[in-house]
Amino acid sequence: MSVASTTSTLAGARPVPFLRLAAIHVRAQFLETVRVPVAVISSALFPALAAFFFVVPNEAVAADPVVATQAIAQLAVFAVMSACLFTHGTGVADDRGQPFDGFVRTLPAGAAPRLVGRVVNGLAFTTISLVPLTLVGVLFTDATLPLWRLAAAIGAVLAIAVPFTLLGLAIGYSMSSKAAIAVVQVVLFPLAFAGGLFLPPNMFPGWLDAVSSGLPSRAAREVMVLVTTGQAGYGYAVPVFLAWTAVFAVMAVMAYRNDEGRRFR
Repeated sequence: MSVASTTSTLAGARPVPFLRLAAIHVRAQFLETVRVPVAVISSALFPALAAFFFVVPNEAVAADPVVATQAIAQLAVFAVMSACLFTHGTGVADDRGQPFDGFVRTLPAGAAPRLVGRVVNGLAFTTISLVPLTLVGVLFTDATLPLWRLAAAIGAVLAIAVPFTLLGLAIGYSMSSKAAIAVVQVVLFPLAFAGGLFLPPNMFPGWLDAVSSGLPSRAAREVMVLVTTGQAGYGYAVPVFLAWTAVFAVMAVMAYRNDEGRRFR
């Protein structure tokens, strides 16, 4: 029986709808994560604290509606990257080290319900991480976001989450949990800095700006800034973003297949 049929049979029991299985995994993984509050709190507060200590005290930034909105948008991209890479990179790697993961992947439903649970939880914790950051922007700066731009920003967040979810899955299915934690940290912060998420690209030297323009983090930043402020960045940000999404998709598929070949031959 295939996953595409949207039903699964467990040990001869009655067929269970695929969406119900996915919902069970969503709930289980959410509870598993929130039982370690420090992981949720640190992920949620870091972007907000960065805004509070580096954006709010700078009156030239905080008092300018456009510049303040741009600064909050940059940190929002960092929050999305951080949530996706840690949730999927370290989370999947940790799952693979558990005996239960091998059992789930031998069931008729395969790993798909658990993967759906992981992706949904990644989006949930991404949303959680954006709440404190948004409050800092609203309460302590002159950042503004009309309702129609807010709706567009939500769509942009979902789009930005896609490539970094795929990158996280590629890391998670390729490495042990200890290695994945180190690689996620090594990947996250250089990408964030070089992508203009901590400092705006107009402060970069020429060589760094040129390198930055080809990075997925910079492309994601340009998309978010355009959506929230209307300020256009360099003209090929969207093609760069789509190209990296395709690259990360191939990496994730290859990592999953290689892992399946090693563990289930």
